Amino acid sequence: RLADRVSGVFVPIVILLAVITLIVWLAAGYPFSFALASAIAVLVISCPCALGLATPTAIMVGTGVGAENGILMRSAESLEIAHSVDTVILDKTGTVTEGRPQVTDVVPAEGIEPETLLKVAASLERPSEHPLAKAIIEYADAEGMQPQIVSSFEAVAGQGVRGKAGGQSLLGGNAKMMWENGVDLGDFAGMGEAAANAGKTPLYFAADGKLLGMLCLADVVKPTSAAAIKALQKMGLQVVMLTGDNKRTAEAIRAQVGVKDAIAEVLPQDKASVVARFQKEGHKVAMVGDGINDAPALALADVGIAIGAGTDIAIESADIVLMKSDLLDCATAIQLSKAVIRNIKENLFWAFFYNVCCIPLAAGVFWLPFHIQLNPMVAAAAMSLSSLFVVANALRLKRFRPAARRMALKEIKSQQQKEYLMMKKTILIDGMSCGHCTARVAQALNALDGVSATVSLEDKAAYVTLSKEVPDEALAAAVTDAGYTVTGIRAE
Repeated sequence: RLADRVSGVFVPIVILLAVITLIVWLAAGYPFSFALASAIAVLVISCPCALGLATPTAIMVGTGVGAENGILMRSAESLEIAHSVDTVILDKTGTVTEGRPQVTDVVPAEGIEPETLLKVAASLERPSEHPLAKAIIEYADAEGMQPQIVSSFEAVAGQGVRGKAGGQSLLGGNAKMMWENGVDLGDFAGMGEAAANAGKTPLYFAADGKLLGMLCLADVVKPTSAAAIKALQKMGLQVVMLTGDNKRTAEAIRAQVGVKDAIAEVLPQDKASVVARFQKEGHKVAMVGDGINDAPALALADVGIAIGAGTDIAIESADIVLMKSDLLDCATAIQLSKAVIRNIKENLFWAFFYNVCCIPLAAGVFWLPFHIQLNPMVAAAAMSLSSLFVVANALRLKRFRPAARRMALKEIKSQQQKEYLMMKKTILIDGMSCGHCTARVAQALNALDGVSATVSLEDKAAYVTLSKEVPDEALAAAVTDAGYTVTGIRAE
């Protein structure tokens, strides 16, 4: 549209200048051939080929670069509009998070083995069709658990499930189910509340009225979501998260990924109205989603961006599709749009600047003082060179590199290294019998560079924090040299 507006003004002006050139030279008494050559030179030198190539060439190259980076532009218009977006609205489930619950914690009660808790949970949940049940079964299968056959299975709406296996009456569900069946949660009630505040779903399991423990499940955040949101914010964009979850869960995810604004308890049919509200306030909105209920909002937004792993209807409603289902590509798409628009404006500027400089020469302004007249054939060659320049400038977009992705991945790697360097390990030690023994072990471990250790005689263990990479062999050797036996080392 920008090229059309420029050409719509430029072309009539050029034709008028050519006619004026012809009339002026004829009126000045010059031969018709001279006047006509000058008029033709004006038309040829200012032929808007470069203007016509400026936009489509840049759009074509930009679309190709997007495809190379896993970003499909369904229309040239979306590539043009994305650069002006100032607000990005993110659906939570499946966009910011993985979109499926996973077991994050297995917390057995005192005297109960984790394997026992997990086996009961898997047995009880296998007949259930609930998404949380599926997550527990997948986790148990990965751990190699062999579930028991459950009889008298019953799903209790809003609470959980019950059944019988191995001669025991089993319960699995929320705190309400435990309380109504007389199961004492003890300290687990507070632990469950803390888990809920962290955005997790606690499920309790009991056998014959005795609490076995708790499993915590959560729709985990994608590894790159926090980095992608940070990249969008660095670009000066307002980032808003939408979710149908309760405010407590939304707040936990919001804090985890660094979003400043989160709108919770949004009904599926209300997502489009949220987009409309931001547009009414004067914002250019990009909506990112993956589900069927996101389709109206994707269609309404100035730019709809669908996650590639999402539903077909979401993809069909979107203008841009992120084939790698990575939120970092949202930032890349906007950066690519900015680069394309910048390239288009450069092309239009140089094409226009070239014409402004050459039209006076073609019209014969320099004939009277210097007897210089531009031959129409030379004008045609110069016009072709301007088109070549515009195309070459557009091809520079092939060198586009997603800066947002590169910087974000660098930050993720740095954070992972930091987390690794602060890794905590427990060393199980045999042979310690007194305080003198623990002091010797602590002295031997703390002598290692990058190791901070405390030793417990009661636990027969040393608890170490690593501030740099230290092999397990070096830790074991230090304890062995002090005269004690290492029976195991595990990471916390």
